[in-house]
Amino acid sequence: MVRISRFATSPRPTSLDRTSSSSGNWDATWSLGEYVFRRSMDFRRRSVTLGGAGGVNPVSWTQQKKHKKRNVVAGVDQQELFDPESLADPDSLFFDFKGVHIHYKEHIEKDEHIPSSSSSSLKVKYPFVLLHGFGASSFSWKLAMGPLSSLTYSKVLAFDRPAFGLTSRIISSSRSGGTCEGDDDIAMRVLNPYSMGFSVRSTLSFIDHLSAEKAILIGHSAGCLVAVNTYLEAPERVAALILVCPAIAAPLISINGTSEVRIQNTFGTLYRKALSAILNSSFAVTLTRTIIDVFGLTIIRFAWHDSTRFTDHFVQGYTKPLKTKGWELALLEFANAMVTDSESKPPLMKRLSKISCPVLIITGDNDRIIPTWNAKNLSSAIPGSILEVIQNCGHLPHEEKVEEFSSAVEKFLHRVFGDSDLKQEKRSNQC
Repeated sequence: MVRISRFATSPRPTSLDRTSSSSGNWDATWSLGEYVFRRSMDFRRRSVTLGGAGGVNPVSWTQQKKHKKRNVVAGVDQQELFDPESLADPDSLFFDFKGVHIHYKEHIEKDEHIPSSSSSSLKVKYPFVLLHGFGASSFSWKLAMGPLSSLTYSKVLAFDRPAFGLTSRIISSSRSGGTCEGDDDIAMRVLNPYSMGFSVRSTLSFIDHLSAEKAILIGHSAGCLVAVNTYLEAPERVAALILVCPAIAAPLISINGTSEVRIQNTFGTLYRKALSAILNSSFAVTLTRTIIDVFGLTIIRFAWHDSTRFTDHFVQGYTKPLKTKGWELALLEFANAMVTDSESKPPLMKRLSKISCPVLIITGDNDRIIPTWNAKNLSSAIPGSILEVIQNCGHLPHEEKVEEFSSAVEKFLHRVFGDSDLKQEKRSNQC
């Protein structure tokens, strides 16, 4: 059963998955999170101290756990954490989907802002569904939601995927230290809320919630994975895809044949097993807290072309989820689900050629998280896709260059749908 409620209160990352095709191509997933977790091995090496006579002795993690818990992570006091709903904004909404309380926001232009029917402004009959990247939330779409809605006079919806933002944290008893199976364990066994499958189904459920036949999906970074997988799951529900700095590796061509394929497959399997062992280890929570504390805000600043524009407003927005109970446990559940997904699903790069809906790829000319050249190669791999490169922009065009971002979307919609199809009754999208 679905319940809708309104809560009113005041350097380049490497692949986590390199699964090769028979021709030697490989597919990878890049995101801010991969950079963070890759540094975990560096952190572990730093936990080694030199012993007498030149020996090397590992620091006991059991002893470290006895030390006082870190009180602050990325500037956020960890002594008092809250339920996500208590941190909601006045315009926050919640949507119950398969036992998960999903936080989301909607935006639509008010009647007085809608021009007359003679206006040449876009009026798209499809709503937008916005999908954030790793470490972000619906907050990252805050600046873009208004401009997108004023472009089309359609509803714009952004939601927090599980493990991020103010969506409820579902934690297994094995992760939380419990001894008996609880409701969270049952929910995770039915459909793991941190899996790609859950993100896809919740996206489709939001399209239903908007009473729409189709929607335009806009994904950013790792959110592009959700957008593309949603299309591949239900292409009849997606009117167009807009991929912003997509964390999807473009196909590469192997030059050494099947021997290289076997090597890459073996390496990928070993890497996933090692990562899974770390994520399920006794020091995983401490490691996660330390990584987010040390690297979290640094990576986000690095994502901007002009880091001086990363003001306290953005700091507060990005760190707010760190005030929620169980945030670090949820991140570990999410990372585990990523490993499981990479083992059980065919590489996404093999299916890019199946995309037949209109596709726009937007990237910044100075994206230091996912290089611009990858977006160009990805555009070549998706039939008929359009590429827009925004100048003097980093990994966050929808936050750093809102006007240019909106302009690129507007030009794409005009080109794809045409004025004759775009001119609808101005109130037809207000349902």
